Amino acid sequence: MTKFVYTLFLIAVLGVLGFATALFWKLENTHPPMKYNDFLTSLENSEVAEVHIKGGNIRLTDIYGREFSTFSPDVAALMGKLSQKKISIITEDDRPSPFLNLYTITLPISIILIGWLLLMRNQQRKSEEEPEFAKNKAIHFDKNNKSITFDDVAGIPEAKEELKEIVNFLKEPKKFSRLGASLPKGILLQGLPGTGKTMLAKAIAGEAGVPFYSFSGSDFVEMFVGVGASRVRDLFREAKKNAPCIVFIDEIDAVGAHRSATGSVGGQDERGQTLNALLVEMDGFSRDDTIIVLAATNRPDILDPALRRPGRFDRQITILPPDVKGRLKIIQVHSKRLTISENVDLEEVARNTPGFTGAELANLVNEAALIAARENKESIETSDFTEAKDRILIGVERKGFVISKDDRRTMAYHEAGHAIVARHLPEADPIQKISIIPRGRAMGHTQQQTLIDRQSYTKEYLQARLTILMAGRAAEKIGLNQQTTGAEDDLLRATQIATKMVCQWGMNEIIGPLAYAKSEEGFLGDQASPLIYSEITARHIDMEVRKLVEECYQKAHAILLQEKPFLEHLAATLLQTETLDREEMEIIFECSRNKQASGAAESSEEDAHECMTCPTASRPCANLPSRADKH
Repeated sequence: MTKFVYTLFLIAVLGVLGFATALFWKLENTHPPMKYNDFLTSLENSEVAEVHIKGGNIRLTDIYGREFSTFSPDVAALMGKLSQKKISIITEDDRPSPFLNLYTITLPISIILIGWLLLMRNQQRKSEEEPEFAKNKAIHFDKNNKSITFDDVAGIPEAKEELKEIVNFLKEPKKFSRLGASLPKGILLQGLPGTGKTMLAKAIAGEAGVPFYSFSGSDFVEMFVGVGASRVRDLFREAKKNAPCIVFIDEIDAVGAHRSATGSVGGQDERGQTLNALLVEMDGFSRDDTIIVLAATNRPDILDPALRRPGRFDRQITILPPDVKGRLKIIQVHSKRLTISENVDLEEVARNTPGFTGAELANLVNEAALIAARENKESIETSDFTEAKDRILIGVERKGFVISKDDRRTMAYHEAGHAIVARHLPEADPIQKISIIPRGRAMGHTQQQTLIDRQSYTKEYLQARLTILMAGRAAEKIGLNQQTTGAEDDLLRATQIATKMVCQWGMNEIIGPLAYAKSEEGFLGDQASPLIYSEITARHIDMEVRKLVEECYQKAHAILLQEKPFLEHLAATLLQTETLDREEMEIIFECSRNKQASGAAESSEEDAHECMTCPTASRPCANLPSRADKH
């Protein structure tokens, strides 16, 4: 395209130079004008030596050698006067030349034709250079520099075992072909973002030691129709030349989305042609072609069924977030190059990060290292991992954020309510930390520690979760007799859980074991699409969802009303320390029980100072850290 633009620029420059040259030539050959009356006077005075007549235009030369131009309205009458004076006369036909007419017609046509030829030549050159597309994208294997192997991939042992067979086939194809087995043509890696799909594909190439072609689905899609299909054909042509090899298409949903049955227009038509070319090329493999097509996607639900059928993508491997053992291995892999304190328990870090993907765990380790370096520490400590986790889950601590006294009191009661109800319910996960320090968009937060990786949830656990979410609003009502907007996120999450319990999981006696919504098969968010049901059923669903949430609110309200002294004592302590862990919360509970047994009045902020020196607790509350101690 650059050459084409350069050619057009050169033509434009030459045209401007030609026009300027013609203009200067015309100006140079233009004679000064003379009035016709002055010409007749000069003629009468015999001062004219020669005239050049062309139509009515007259160019004259006087006896002094000067040249002038004028115009005669009556050339026939003038000719008699010129003959009388015996002046040299030169005449010229003023009719336009046929060549000039042809020139004026053919010049613009020639310019248009030359531009069209240059454009076609540029397109032809581009199509001839298109095969370079696959070559430029190839990542050739270097035996002396293995960048990624299976040792660098941790936390997904099942997926690794599945893919080790592919590696063995690429290394020893005769071992399988002697029994008549054929290599799977395609393997689809599907899962959440950050679970290691791309890294796993690169590890296969590193282990097998074969050429690795890495593409993104968007690399095939262009605004010019037919380019995507041409690139697909070029890719597989190049791959066959370098077999055995691996072709990896990341985010294949960009080009392999479901084709509409009603037809498509514009860009969708280009995607359809590219997908058709991909389907044809994958079907064109022979049994001897040792080419493996790996693809990764977060949206398997939108892929075309023709792409997912056996014979194209024979294997579909789902990669989920790792369990606690997998998280520990991933943390250990990313911690090899770091200086970590001997007091850090990586198993505890793995237990405290349920649901984290491999990319998030790598980010956690890196953030912990950055925090330790920022504080000029010699090694990474447990507090650095804790701070890094808070940064990732909640956000950066907003130290300069100014909060009024009333808002801080509301936050303290709100978070204390969550913690007390969670402590009271045996089905709930234990409390890990309570804080009223603003982070990100959250004004305060209560963290619970998941003891086990849950793959399914009981009805009792979900009801406990609902009760804990509603406890913040109930604590504000009991402690301050008010309702605030701080419960917005709690109410939204509670409504979502209650709706799923009623509509998707059949956990309601009135609605029964029926599903009125289904979850999407993708991995980019927990979305549910409603099924068709009557207005009467919709009314019952609304009533049961509301009933479930209100029952949990009443349960949280009853628990906090019973534990009101503890609620006030915990809120008063939070206003001073701003952050409490589980052990400190138990000390405050014990101190509150001792005060209640001794008949003390309700707790206040002043009483929190007395609690810090309480001798009846198993550990003096003076050990409760202030925010200044923690920072």
